[in-house]
Amino acid sequence: MQFPVITKALSERLEESELDYMTSRVIAIKERDGNPMGAEVKRFGGATAFYVKEMPWGSFNTVKGLGSEDIGYVDDIIRFFREHNRPFQFEIMPAKANGELLGYLSQRGFYQNGFHTTMFGVPALHLPSFSSGITIRELNRDEFALYGQLHCLGTGLNVNGASHVADNNSILFDRPGWRFFIGFVEDQPAGVAVMYINHNVASLTFAATVPELRRRGLQTAFVQERIREAARASCELVVSQCAYASTSQNNMERSGMRVGYTRATWVGK
Repeated sequence: MQFPVITKALSERLEESELDYMTSRVIAIKERDGNPMGAEVKRFGGATAFYVKEMPWGSFNTVKGLGSEDIGYVDDIIRFFREHNRPFQFEIMPAKANGELLGYLSQRGFYQNGFHTTMFGVPALHLPSFSSGITIRELNRDEFALYGQLHCLGTGLNVNGASHVADNNSILFDRPGWRFFIGFVEDQPAGVAVMYINHNVASLTFAATVPELRRRGLQTAFVQERIREAARASCELVVSQCAYASTSQNNMERSGMRVGYTRATWVGK
């Protein structure tokens, strides 16, 4: 497949892939018995609001898909989060925004406080070999306790919360499209990675390596392995998100991915 050029339609497809996996994840959290995390997903026109009471981070209390045609829903969205007493963010991608929408967000007390980059690529089987000493395989169902520990260590979360991380990820194991990977450096468990496939698009949703085993090539290997798996699944695109000019972006570019767009993050004052 020829590497596609960026168009408005392609950028919207990249954004849709992020919406797809986030919706699947938060709905799975919501469907846990009794909804202990207090998760909600609500549509407002073309935008989707995500709220998780027990996860106060911006990535789980956010609005994706907002476009200039949704300006009439902005006040309803603000009211939704105020009713939950929760700060939140709007994620604005360049192909769907205009001056009217950005001006209205400013009038309502929001301001841009950051950027985040969406990367994309074409699935391929023939990629460079892993660095020496690295192996990757799919996670087994009975390994989510280990997953939770590696996730927390790799992201700087307190390992006391590993069981909660395990619970909120193990519920995805049997849901269509979700796949989990574990990586080893010299046979030592070193990191985990996640992929979600839907509508012939593979989203590289998460990856982390424990601090003491970084700079050994595991993150690049995780990207390459999931690109290969996307090719085996006959996907048309691979998509991921990262901080601009970060090590993650560098790893993705080394694996053949390119910048799709850099979206803006808007938060309230």
